[in-house]
Amino acid sequence: MGFERYFLEQLHRHPSMKAQDVVKMCYQAAFGAEHLLQDKARAEAYFMKEYEETEAKEMPLFEEISENICRVNLAAWKYHSLPAVWLFRIFAASCGKREGGEELFYSYLKQAEALLVETLISQEEWQTYLAEYEKKGLSPVHHSDNYREKEHPAYRIVDRKYIRLLPILQKTAEKMQEKDVVVIAIDGRAASGKTTATGYLQEILSAEVIRMDDFFLPMELRTPERFAQPGGNVHQERFMEEVLPFLSQEKAFSYQIFDCGRMDYHGNQEISVGKFRIVEGSYSCHPVFGRYADVVVFSDVDAEEQMERIRIRNGENMAEMFRTRWIPLEEAYFTAYDIAAKADIILK
Repeated sequence: MGFERYFLEQLHRHPSMKAQDVVKMCYQAAFGAEHLLQDKARAEAYFMKEYEETEAKEMPLFEEISENICRVNLAAWKYHSLPAVWLFRIFAASCGKREGGEELFYSYLKQAEALLVETLISQEEWQTYLAEYEKKGLSPVHHSDNYREKEHPAYRIVDRKYIRLLPILQKTAEKMQEKDVVVIAIDGRAASGKTTATGYLQEILSAEVIRMDDFFLPMELRTPERFAQPGGNVHQERFMEEVLPFLSQEKAFSYQIFDCGRMDYHGNQEISVGKFRIVEGSYSCHPVFGRYADVVVFSDVDAEEQMERIRIRNGENMAEMFRTRWIPLEEAYFTAYDIAAKADIILK
């Protein structure tokens, strides 16, 4: 949806917005939080103090202000008993430089100005504030005194790509109350974003990752009989021996890495002691493993988008290999064991 929709939603949700707050929203929508993390240690200390002083409240966990930017409300985060450090890590990861910010900013200003007739902000107030702002040059903006007094804003600007992970984080937060080690399994279709989601979660949770790609079948097991089994094209036996017994234990372990480029084992993956562990990859939820994960995620993508992503990522020749061989094997596994229906969360 266009910026106009986000703008009108904010006006409806926060009727105390003044011209200054509109410009602030446009700035945040265009630039995100890129200017807010010059000193990470200081920013974290400030965040933790603000979070401690914020009263938990049932309200929207996040508010979209553009196609790529959201405001995450501290009061709601606290209400849902989500660890403060997770939100700070998401905020910190969202603070990178954004290309085209200036052009977007002025575009958003024009779109907002065209909608002022639908607001309580007069043209006179708008033009007066805008003239003052332009004298200062392009720069961040504080909320107006009116907005601060009535809205008590307490939020952090984050990249929208992290928002899709919130159901996983909420489920993980529930489980960490009862588990010493929380295990997350992310299964799903090729090119659905499993690895990307795992990377974000690894950063947020400071988690260790076990990748099913390290358990490709060695040559001696690549038989027609093995490939005829749904999900048989992963080295289940080795995963059950080298990983499964140790996943939920508060101790380090390691497993061998099978390198499909070499078609041989090459090195070990060390898994250190930690509160969170993620098993990522297709076949990670095969029923032969039992229900070992505390949080089970199925990452989904429609067939057309899947093939387009594979073409971009792997090239046309490999895309044909995926279409005729690897995807049919995955689909047979998903269907045989109803993998998506057994997941706690569907990630799209």
